Amino acid sequence: MKLDRLLWIFLLLCIVGCKNEPVNIDIDTTELLENVKLISHDSMEGRKFTERGNLKTRKFLNEQFQAIGLNPVYDEFIEEFSVTLKGRLRQRVFPIPKPLDDLSNVKDTTVTGANVVGSISGLTDKTIVITAHYDHLGIQKGYIFNGADDNASGVSALLTIAKYFKNKPTKHNLVFAAFDGQEAGSLGADSFLATYPDKNNIALNVNMEMISHSDFDPEIFIAGTYHYPYLKSEIEDIATEYIAVLFGHDDPYNKEQVDWTFIGDHKTFHRENIPFLYFGVEDHKDYHKPTDDFSTINQEFYIEVVKVVIQTIEKMDELLYERNN
Repeated sequence: MKLDRLLWIFLLLCIVGCKNEPVNIDIDTTELLENVKLISHDSMEGRKFTERGNLKTRKFLNEQFQAIGLNPVYDEFIEEFSVTLKGRLRQRVFPIPKPLDDLSNVKDTTVTGANVVGSISGLTDKTIVITAHYDHLGIQKGYIFNGADDNASGVSALLTIAKYFKNKPTKHNLVFAAFDGQEAGSLGADSFLATYPDKNNIALNVNMEMISHSDFDPEIFIAGTYHYPYLKSEIEDIATEYIAVLFGHDDPYNKEQVDWTFIGDHKTFHRENIPFLYFGVEDHKDYHKPTDDFSTINQEFYIEVVKVVIQTIEKMDELLYERNN
């Protein structure tokens, strides 16, 4: 009897294990991690919007898009945009020393940022736009805010995912956009959607921000399915090795979770009624602190999340094609 019981337990464990077997997704994990380390290195000076480290990061991303063999969406991979900052937005991006309580007399400031955008052609005219912002908080009070999780992790994943799909034909066109100015209020995302030449054919936005840091129970959240529930059925059974894939942070009536719907660049797409899926972790001890370094991310967790995003894109490519044909 005891032997039979042990046999049943063994079989049960095998069944559970089979459901969680990792999918064979071949990515260069060494390059993925090296890119996070490089983008979040002190030499990038925190990548603050319009500042020197931000421009260095932009140059690096431009070189990587060329090396992968992406196609420019515009004349070049780097698409500059100008924006005039007024009042409180001016103060948030380029703080004026206190005391200054009345911002009505603050002069407008016109600044230039740039998105880095490339594409892979699919079989139809519909497009999935995959995004991550590359700017961060810069240097404050002598501390460099390197933003390894926020959001070197998302940008490095963007490069790895682009490389993965370069020679794997998809039904949708895939656009890869590294946005600037997110920390200043999604300025790059707003500019992209205002100038993108084929906005009506965008079927989905997949946005990644903070996807490498989960210290305790390793879990990644996918937000967006509350607003677009038909997307959920295809990705509920995403196979992972050891992390939990959870849905949430998108229901305005759920008082137990922060609603991320309008926190992040995906909000720009949602406002245009373009469906989105947002991958992110909950705030952690290093969020928006100088300790958000490469040394504090969870490497195995991060690698697994990138594979989850790839699986999601593959499933969405099939689902949205079937819905539209």
